[in-house]
Amino acid sequence: MTLIFWLIASAMTLCVIGLLLWPLLRRTTGMPTGDHESRLAVYRQQFAELDQDNKNGTISDELYQQAQRELERRLLDETGSTDTATTSGRWQVKSRLVAAGLAIFIPAASAALYWELGNPLAVTHPSVSPLSGQGNADSGHQTAEGMEALSERLKKKLEQNPNDGVGWALLARSYVELGRHSDAVVFYEKAMKLLPDDPQLLVDYADAFGMLHGRKLAGKPELLIQQALKLDPNHVKALVLAGTVAFDRKEFKQAVQYWERASANLPLDTEGEVRQDLLSAIAEAKGLAGGKPVMVKAIGEAAASKTPGGSAVAISGIVRLAPSLAAKATSMDTLFVFAREVDGPPMPVSIVRAGKQDLPFIFQLDDSTSPMPSRKLSSAGTVVIVARLSKSGQAMPQSGDLEGVSQSVKPGANKITIVIDRERP
Repeated sequence: MTLIFWLIASAMTLCVIGLLLWPLLRRTTGMPTGDHESRLAVYRQQFAELDQDNKNGTISDELYQQAQRELERRLLDETGSTDTATTSGRWQVKSRLVAAGLAIFIPAASAALYWELGNPLAVTHPSVSPLSGQGNADSGHQTAEGMEALSERLKKKLEQNPNDGVGWALLARSYVELGRHSDAVVFYEKAMKLLPDDPQLLVDYADAFGMLHGRKLAGKPELLIQQALKLDPNHVKALVLAGTVAFDRKEFKQAVQYWERASANLPLDTEGEVRQDLLSAIAEAKGLAGGKPVMVKAIGEAAASKTPGGSAVAISGIVRLAPSLAAKATSMDTLFVFAREVDGPPMPVSIVRAGKQDLPFIFQLDDSTSPMPSRKLSSAGTVVIVARLSKSGQAMPQSGDLEGVSQSVKPGANKITIVIDRERP
């Protein structure tokens, strides 16, 4: 991608330079120097004779002026100039100097403007890497190395221009992508001082700060979230995070209010899974607020769902990727998290799908995510939760897939942590 970009940019620059320089250089090859000088010599002689005739009184002043204008017109038509002094040499030198100046100035100015106003990270770190599409196990590692190198370059540039708030925010987000939340928090702090009224920056800062402190949003992150909501009461991410803060405090009615506002303001192109997850959270909070555990149907409507014993059937937790396997995961890997009965068939009783970029991934499994209506999580006994990064995009395991498995649990378990820590042979 980087090589193609620079080849295209160079070709476009050369075309622009060629279009500008061609008229300048072409003028130098118009009339041969000897012919040009001979014509000028003839006109010099005619002007001199005309002046002499006027001084001797041979022609009147009126006739002199008419004859002089006629000579100037003819001189202009034939040589392109009314100056009878030698100009071709001077024009040739000046045009070449101008051409050389433009040939140097245009590429230099273009590079300077791109460095100042452009986004080098967009060239070398696209949202989907072409290499990862080929299933290259090392592509994620290579992309991370490239991202880190560009981040360091941007950091050095910002050290020379510390008042660039947008640049500090971009650097902070790049470190979040690299999983370096401690560095990201520092740079978000710098950006926030320069851009204190940017709601997106405030919630991103709150999110990174919470990740750094064990995914807890109480305290400073909560203040940042509320500050963002004052600036934009309908900011979706701020509403989602505010609902999470309320839910953690067991203020379930308040959580429902925040999340319903977030759901109402979701962009039209939001993926269905995102909407479903938010609706599931709303349903759970409503159930807890009313004293009844509630789950969401497949179409997103709330409905009561309990085991015969009266406990909630949902299983929730978080999936993480072991650092030792980070280099073997790519952005094109598909994440499957599913529950499988310990003493039953291998067919999952509940399954959700995400992507590698969603890690660490918070999951919830319940009857609404069952692949078969006849086999639901609520009717299962003891299960294990499997998290699999699939190279093929299919749920069926294959060699090279990355996996992690939980201990045996029963429906209703929560706060389960699954670490993807092994590679299938």
